[in-house]
Amino acid sequence: MEEDEIRKAVREGYAEIAQKESSCCRSATSCCNDPYTQEEVSKKLGYTEEDLKSIPKGANLGLGCGNPIALASLKEGETVLDLGSGAGLDCFLAAKKVGEKGKVVGVDMTPEMIDKARENAKKGRYGNVEFRLGEIENLPVADGTADVVISNCVINLSTNKKRVFEETFRALKPGGRLMVSDIVLLRALPEAIRNSVKAYIGCLSGAIMKDDYIEAIRQAGFEEVKILQETRFPIKYMNNDPTAKAALRSCDISLENVEGIADAIASVKVFGRKPHQ
Repeated sequence: MEEDEIRKAVREGYAEIAQKESSCCRSATSCCNDPYTQEEVSKKLGYTEEDLKSIPKGANLGLGCGNPIALASLKEGETVLDLGSGAGLDCFLAAKKVGEKGKVVGVDMTPEMIDKARENAKKGRYGNVEFRLGEIENLPVADGTADVVISNCVINLSTNKKRVFEETFRALKPGGRLMVSDIVLLRALPEAIRNSVKAYIGCLSGAIMKDDYIEAIRQAGFEEVKILQETRFPIKYMNNDPTAKAALRSCDISLENVEGIADAIASVKVFGRKPHQ
């Protein structure tokens, strides 16, 4: 797959999600009768009921693989940068943590997502949140902007993860923190999935091996790099994810064999720190 082809497909896929306000829109397959709602899945991924009730309606599109805010230890007055901010879920939760003296900047490459996030910010009257159109490989922020960089199941979508972590390092202040939730591989996926654009949009084929992911963060200059939490990607969530199902079907892999694939995937929460000097 060519990088431009992947980037275009990802942008179009998430534009469709933004316009239809549901992760169900990631394929033509209907998920309206699936057993897990977006709210239920979000709770299982670490969001509390209070979290979900505190954000504007439409901010939670059910696209994450964890809750980076829960482990980010945000402080009042800090500046937070969210890579791949989507409709704004994590930005709005971060905004409450950093308060009026703090600031949250969300970056997303999909214009429709930016429009939706700005609409949500307006509805929720978030004066300390802004959303910028841009790619996470070329962040539209100055050097040393953020105290904390967060991201939720987005970096796996990048075809140049090394560049993403280098840009993250640049955007952080000395001593700044990285806290991301993402999907990584514990073993290689079948070739049919690795070469599937649909699987890329579904956060499958773009994922890399766990050790390679950690090493890319270290190579960017981060210290204290560690996995704070690691869980196997639950098979029931993959069966509930229409994009994953569509990808597997297009690759001629039956849902009966999904369990073996899910066993190769993990959700991790990773911490790193930019040196003070």
